[in-house]
Formats: sequence, structure tokens, C-alpha cells
Amino acid sequence: MKSRGWSRSRGKAMEAAPSRCLFLLFLLACELSPDTAAEIQESSDGPGASQEPVRLTDVPAAMEFIGAAEVAVIGFFQDLEIPAVSIFHSMVQKYQDVSFGISTDSEVLAQYNITGNAISLFRLVDNEQLDLGSEDIERMDATRLSRFIEINSLHLVTEYNPATVIGLFNSMIEIHLLLIMNKASPEYEGSMDRYQKAAKLFQGKILFILVNSGLKENGKVISFFKLRESQLPALAIYQTLDEEWDTLPVAEVSVQDVQNFCDGFLTGKRLKENREAEDKTPKVEL
Repeated sequence: MKSRGWSRSRGKAMEAAPSRCLFLLFLLACELSPDTAAEIQESSDGPGASQEPVRLTDVPAAMEFIGAAEVAVIGFFQDLEIPAVSIFHSMVQKYQDVSFGISTDSEVLAQYNITGNAISLFRLVDNEQLDLGSEDIERMDATRLSRFIEINSLHLVTEYNPATVIGLFNSMIEIHLLLIMNKASPEYEGSMDRYQKAAKLFQGKILFILVNSGLKENGKVISFFKLRESQLPALAIYQTLDEEWDTLPVAEVSVQDVQNFCDGFLTGKRLKENREAEDKTPKVEL
């Protein structure tokens, strides 16, 4: 059995267990500053205050709903009068980048191995279903459900923050690619568009992450990979199992460069090893 630096729970997935994984501990040392917290809240809050979860009345409707979303959260309820239902409804307006559905159909519940009441999060990026079961539902409050969604909402490209890092390291996907870039950069939108396209090529193999280098608290991530500000933007790839990593400063992000960098890492090529070897090569004075 493979050894992991953290424990993973399919059923609850609320917290990462104490970890000896150096990078995870390093990231968790970055506290959630007021500015970052405000940015997370701003990105999730939106104008859709009157939105309601989509009613999923049969299995084909549920399958189509899940397949169309990067992140879907479905309330499977046998009883719509329990307190958890109103808490679930309150999440819809809070997380605009998550699709919410609700079902009471027995066949739908059976399709997703649900007994009793449950809330499940489905992710396209690693094809995971994470469940809050009946025991969790009984003691559910808005804070706990919000945390479950924030930690586990991994997208094709997930922005790093102290909440999402827990979900990233709880994923079965062991290779993470980070684009370290200032979101205020004029090149940001174009770069993200190409980075998103590249992410689709490695879906299920590599988790794609954005680290905003414009945030002071993300400086620890940059220093972990021994990058200087002058080398940004840059790609950094990391394997959680053995903590192998590599970096590639990029003048601009292209799908081909990202693909080549990832393919090289997957086949064992390490650019930093080549650079270190070059640095150790004696220089001949002319």
C-alpha cells in the first residue's frame, strides 16, 4: 500500500489529518489574512440571491447535471422538513461557481449509494464524490457546510488559499502544477485562458493550481520552490508522494509549454537537475 503524508476520507473530507508532508505544512503556515478572506468571500458571493437548487427528479437528470458542472453539490433528502434543507438552500447564493441540485427521488439516491439524508459534492477534475452522511447532517450548521464546500471545491484550475490547499492534498491526484503569477498582470487573463485549456489535457492526472504572487502571504509558496520575483511568472510542479518538484520560469504561458513541462515531469525529466548540473560544470575561461 502506498504511504501518504496525510490521511484522506471519502465520506467526510472536512479536514486533513496532521501531516508530515513538508509542502503541505509549509502551505498551512500561511494564515488566512483579512485581505485573502475578503477575496474568497468576494469570489463566492454573487447577485443570485433568489437562486434555488435544481430539482433532480430522475437518474438521467442527475447524471446530466453532474456531468455538466466542474463542481456540483447535491442535497439528497428523504425528508425536506429537516433543518439541514434550509441551510443547504442558503448556500446556493453564496457559491456562484458551484452548481447546486436537490433530489428526493429514491432511484437517484440509490444511484449514488445514498441511504438516509446526505449532501454530496461531485468534482469533474478528479471524478470524486465526497459525502456528508446522516450523522453529519444531524449536526449540520452553515459554518460546517460552508467549510465542506470551500475545502473540497476543486476546479480544472483551483486558486490556492488556506482552505483549498486542504482539499488539494486530500485528492487522490498526487501531482500538482502551480502557475505562480500576479493576477494584476496585464497578461493574466490570456495566460489563464491558455492554462485552463492545458488543464483539460491532464484531467485526472494533474491538479492545476493558481497562486497569486501579488498576495504577500503567498511569498512562502514562491520561496519553497526557490524562485525569485524576477523569475515570475513561473510554473512549479510537485509530486506529493515523494515531494519531488521542478520549476519553469515562463515569459508567457502557452498550452504547448505547459504540456511539454508536464509530460517531461511525468516521464522523469527534471529541468532543475539539468540546471544544477550546469551550475556545477567547471567554467572554462577564454
